[in-house]
Amino acid sequence: MSGLTRRDFIIGSAAGTAVLGSRGLIVPAAVAAQQPAEMTIARWSGQQNLSPQQLKQAATKLTEQAIAGLGGLQRFVKRGDVVWVKPNIGWDRTPEQAANTNPDVVATIVKLCFDAGAKAVKVGDNPCDIAAKTYVSSGIAAAVKPLGAEVLFLDKTRFKETAIKGEKVKSIPIFPAIIECDLVINVPIVKHHRLATSTLCMKNYMGVIEKRNVFHQDMPICIADLTRFMRPRICILDGIRILKNNGPKGGNLADVETKLALAAGTDIVALDAWGAELMGNKPSDIGAIVKGQEVGLGRIDYRSIAKEIAVS
Repeated sequence: MSGLTRRDFIIGSAAGTAVLGSRGLIVPAAVAAQQPAEMTIARWSGQQNLSPQQLKQAATKLTEQAIAGLGGLQRFVKRGDVVWVKPNIGWDRTPEQAANTNPDVVATIVKLCFDAGAKAVKVGDNPCDIAAKTYVSSGIAAAVKPLGAEVLFLDKTRFKETAIKGEKVKSIPIFPAIIECDLVINVPIVKHHRLATSTLCMKNYMGVIEKRNVFHQDMPICIADLTRFMRPRICILDGIRILKNNGPKGGNLADVETKLALAAGTDIVALDAWGAELMGNKPSDIGAIVKGQEVGLGRIDYRSIAKEIAVS
């Protein structure tokens, strides 16, 4: 492993990058890629009624262009780095059911990590359903293995009680291999959650811990505690398909809406605010988003920093 671990980096290490707030301005992808942003929102502007193969291509393009707008993964991945890509692989559901991160989004990120010089890319989550099933049904294992990624099951016996020194959560069992990597790329899907209203970037970090029932005592504060410990440097929020109701597991295709959108950025609160709006919610009504801004994890006003990219 090269140099400092991911936890040694300061949260705002890339915050000095010059950014132009778009306030809704849509710019061509080629222009957006020229100036790194804190946050990019890529929306599909081409044909809307897509075949499965066309949807796969759209997901890939949206991911590529959103990351390019941030300055590319080489802004975050150094040659020789070990990277952990952390999607939501929590449920025994197919991509069409939108309970897990889109596999084409995850595969594109893995490829871009290797292109940026990563020595190793690991992909894993701590699912609620049986991992041997979720990794297959989600399509994620099959999408990333041919690219050279290590698909890892999180051995329950290896979680280690870790001091995170939060406001409410003082310590929690965490899978050590994740936090020992040089970079964690957080890649959740936008979806409904019966307790948290929406599950987005901050809540996706619950896939690195055990004893998740502890968070039910006060989910907004607990989620903020864990996010501060994880010190997010880049998150990519999948809005290709979203689960509008009956989350987090879903299962009914009637609850799924195809949005063909994706956001990437360094401000986790801004990303979650965008995701909340994509679901039709007010960010100010989501406790974790409000708490995240309150403790300095980012800003709810994502429009002040976001670039919109039209992709076709």
